[in-house]
Amino acid sequence: MAFGHTPVLERNFSFLSMLGLAFAILNSWTALSVSMSLALPSGGPSSVIWGLVTSGICNVCLSMSLSEFLSAFPTAAGQYHWVAFVTPPKYRRIASWITGWINVGGWIALSATGGLLGSQLIIGLISLMHPSYESERWHQFLIFIAYSLIGFLVNAFATALLPLANKTSFCWSISGFVIICIVVLATASPNFADGSWVFGKFINNTGWPNGIAWLLGLLQGSFGLTAYDAVAHMIEEIPDASIQGPKIMNASVWTGISTGFIFLMVMLFASGGQPNVDDVINSPQTPLIHIFQIATKSNAGAVCLTMFPLVCLVFATLGFFTASSRMTFAFAREKGLPFSPFFAHVHSKLKLPLNALMLTLVIVVIFGCIFLGSSSAFDAITSASVIALNLTYGIPIAINCAQGRKKLPPRPYKLSPIVGWTVNIVGLMYVALTTVLFFFPPSVPATGESMNYAIVAFTIWLVICIAYWFIGGRKNYEGPSLTSFLHNMDISPADMAIANADRIVYTIDEDKGKTEDKQEVA
Repeated sequence: MAFGHTPVLERNFSFLSMLGLAFAILNSWTALSVSMSLALPSGGPSSVIWGLVTSGICNVCLSMSLSEFLSAFPTAAGQYHWVAFVTPPKYRRIASWITGWINVGGWIALSATGGLLGSQLIIGLISLMHPSYESERWHQFLIFIAYSLIGFLVNAFATALLPLANKTSFCWSISGFVIICIVVLATASPNFADGSWVFGKFINNTGWPNGIAWLLGLLQGSFGLTAYDAVAHMIEEIPDASIQGPKIMNASVWTGISTGFIFLMVMLFASGGQPNVDDVINSPQTPLIHIFQIATKSNAGAVCLTMFPLVCLVFATLGFFTASSRMTFAFAREKGLPFSPFFAHVHSKLKLPLNALMLTLVIVVIFGCIFLGSSSAFDAITSASVIALNLTYGIPIAINCAQGRKKLPPRPYKLSPIVGWTVNIVGLMYVALTTVLFFFPPSVPATGESMNYAIVAFTIWLVICIAYWFIGGRKNYEGPSLTSFLHNMDISPADMAIANADRIVYTIDEDKGKTEDKQEVA
């Protein structure tokens, strides 16, 4: 039982294929390299390098914190289930509801970034090969739609190939990482940037004060390392989930940090440093392609190297749609969405939540329409995805910390009290900081065209969430079943029938694995 639900998704993913999926979704070196436009004008190389280190440390803390929840509650629902299990009964349903809505929205927004980044690279390559080409926003929009359709069609009609695609993605990404680093270093020699420039140069083209500008540059590192909760949303398709899930989640983050740091360092050295930095920042080909061209001194060389991140983004889009549809399916299964029976339906022949997958596609296309009206679409969509996902990472941690970190049951993955409190607090501070900062416009003074529309998208999503709670959610949404959890944990209260478990507060002694119970009306 999957906490009140009979498992309907097959366990097709091995440790390696799931690690491939997680790494494909993070795809850190690719995401970090194609998003250098976020950090280079907002802190320069110092923000690119040390912003990643800062984000990496904080995301490791979040990943370790969430791994405890994943080990204790291995369900595809992830964060909103975890919130329900650690929240006092009076607030359990509403807290779980809000977390679920934010997580669904975050994953759908993230699903839009694959096509966004891929379309930027393709437009950049066209501009590189045809300098007279003038890009129109609708050109990029059409490429974005193509990426999104690929993500949908493969997930819908070739789902049996997804484990193989994930393994291939892992191998392709690592191969691309190694090949690009070797080629770029070999061809750029000896015209490398100075080490002091790579690790210490500060640039501020944003109009914000220097401190705020550098902090805004954290968006690049945050974006490159987010979405490791994909492991949770696929956990019901992994054997030995309570043990393997935390290993995969933490491994994906560490792999992302290490490959991302090395790759960014190589790119900055190969850029040539200060003489080329303005051209790199303002390049119509994107900073990554421009650095490739500088290093190889060849348009053809730049095109060949760009094929690696371009294909990586195809794999990433597949992973985004996979995880997003599973999250949407899980929440609809709990009657958390309008028309929940429809979106919770598993196609009898395809054996996947096709309707949830279609919902992801439709909203991704709506997100893509930001292209047509805003020059800061990239900032808006990436900010919205990072903010939403980070909030869902922080909410269960905050609730558990507020109750003394005592609400998690015995589990295979358990942090010591000192380590647990440390990583929890660091993670929560990071979530609080980035939630505020990433709503800021990327530069000032902001105009209607250049403002950060993440605040608009996030507000609209929350309004819909709260409105639907009063329309139907508070009547229909019950959240995850604690009854099934107690069965799965072999917990048998002596004086209460198991059927009434949803209305009982259980205090779990982590050391002894025992429970005390008291009646409390939710």
